[in-house]
Amino acid sequence: MGVGGVSRAGRTRWVLLGLLFLSTIINYLDRQALSILATTIQADLGMSDLEYARVVQVFLLAYAGAYVLAGRVTDWLGAKLALMLFIGWWSLANIATGMVRSAVELGAARFALGLGEPGNYTVGTKVVSEQFPPSERGLALGLYTAGAMIGATIAPPLIGGIALVYGWRSAFWITGVVGLLWIVLWWWAYPKQPKAEATAAQPSMKGVWGKLARTPAVWTLVASRAVADPVWYFYLFWFPKYLGDARGMSLATVASLAWIVYVTADIGSVGGGAISGVLVRRGMTPVRSRLTAMTGAAILAPLGFFITLHPSVPVLFALACTVTFAHLVYQINLTSMVVDIFPSRYIASVAGLIGCGSALGGMASAQVVGELVSGNAFDRTFVLMAFLHPLAVLLAYLALRLARRSPLSLLYAGPAQRA
Repeated sequence: MGVGGVSRAGRTRWVLLGLLFLSTIINYLDRQALSILATTIQADLGMSDLEYARVVQVFLLAYAGAYVLAGRVTDWLGAKLALMLFIGWWSLANIATGMVRSAVELGAARFALGLGEPGNYTVGTKVVSEQFPPSERGLALGLYTAGAMIGATIAPPLIGGIALVYGWRSAFWITGVVGLLWIVLWWWAYPKQPKAEATAAQPSMKGVWGKLARTPAVWTLVASRAVADPVWYFYLFWFPKYLGDARGMSLATVASLAWIVYVTADIGSVGGGAISGVLVRRGMTPVRSRLTAMTGAAILAPLGFFITLHPSVPVLFALACTVTFAHLVYQINLTSMVVDIFPSRYIASVAGLIGCGSALGGMASAQVVGELVSGNAFDRTFVLMAFLHPLAVLLAYLALRLARRSPLSLLYAGPAQRA
């Protein structure tokens, strides 16, 4: 390939990353809209806190199951067509959310949303695995994942503002239409995949997927995400509600303040990837650099425990910001570690299984949190969250040891020697 071809390929990968960043913003706007408007929607539809918790659970149930399917669909269709399918589906589901008239209909609409949203992350992981070298993967994952935090950051003022001016239903309609418009940009920007490359990975995928499902390292990584991610789901789905119910803040106040917590998550997303990238450039192995950053995050995240002391609002937000920062450092580096361990040919399938663990952990925690919140026990919830990251990082270390013994891992040299 000539210099012009290399330069063009380099530009293309950053354009694709930029579009993934935008799709992730849309993904989180659509997801976060419900938590921002929870109190308003509950009043309009006559829903209790437990009914709201069940709607969150229904979303996460669909999200968990769809993650496994999304990984296989991504490896099968390729990134271009797969993401068009996923974002088109979830955008229509978000529009449907603005048309519901009961708690049951709301649950059905959010279930449909959950079926589409995981695909954004299986496609993103595959694109990074295929397009970026190890020293840039953490940063690339951090940059596009930062879209999640940008979405969560702008959601309170944007969604709250639309709802205050046009009504809560319009917030879902407008963000859904934006997703449909994004599809045009993806179709235009994504380069055609060579036929030989598109068909090369297909023959052995069935066998490989079955082997992945029987690989202990994969399931230990699934467990690590399942343990850590309930912390993020709590701050995503319940923290705005905590500000309103436990701290007595109005919708307008929540809309003006809650975004701060997600800005620091953005910093953790980009900074966490950059930190491990620097360590790689200084000679540390990619996997070891990810684990080093994750260990630091696991030390910081338990500071959220001190929210139970009911500090002043500035201290409350400082603690919450520390937790969201730490979580995104952890999440980005865990994802980067997965990309370092497994080949790009089936990385989306691995990412789908691990994402399923994330959603299952969130779904299980939603029931626990719902029960605690109904009993006015937000404090006990913060205590519970403080223990999760230390446990998750121990599982990540175990996964590395198991990966070195797995024939499907890039860290295992056996297959090449025995071939």
